Amino acid sequence: MDRSQKAESVASLNATFAEVGVVVITRNLGMTVAQSTALRGKIRDAGATYKVAKNSLAKLAAKDTAYEGISDLFTGPTAIAASVDPVAAAKAVAEFAKTTDKIEIVGGSLGSVVLNADGIKALATMPSLDEMRAKLIGLVQAPATKIAQLSTAPAAKLARVFQAYADKAA
Repeated sequence: MDRSQKAESVASLNATFAEVGVVVITRNLGMTVAQSTALRGKIRDAGATYKVAKNSLAKLAAKDTAYEGISDLFTGPTAIAASVDPVAAAKAVAEFAKTTDKIEIVGGSLGSVVLNADGIKALATMPSLDEMRAKLIGLVQAPATKIAQLSTAPAAKLARVFQAYADKAA
């Protein structure tokens, strides 16, 4: 890798750090190509990115960003999963880590808050941004649905009473 490629890699990682909401650092412990492809696919489906970068370049890219605190996590064979959604990358990596022992969650950062491996796993258990939006919409719609049901319930009961009298008379 020549100097211009290194500078381009640092700029790309720095742009990634500037855009994302969460960064998860993983340690790869001899994953096969098939496992790596499956992990990348799962992360891509979650709307996140997964990059293997040289540790020294990742440290340079993290400098002067909100993710500067994770620089000490870049030791050994590491990779970076990142997403704008604060939960997506953590959830995808944690789900994949449950299926194999070839990947280890080292830690990460949620903005300027540095998280250890347990913190990332706890973050992965939270609902994603889309799930939270769906719950919020459900909560907003629920009162309107209940009001509609309450307003139609007396009329329905009255209709059943009239039908019962009609059946009784016949």
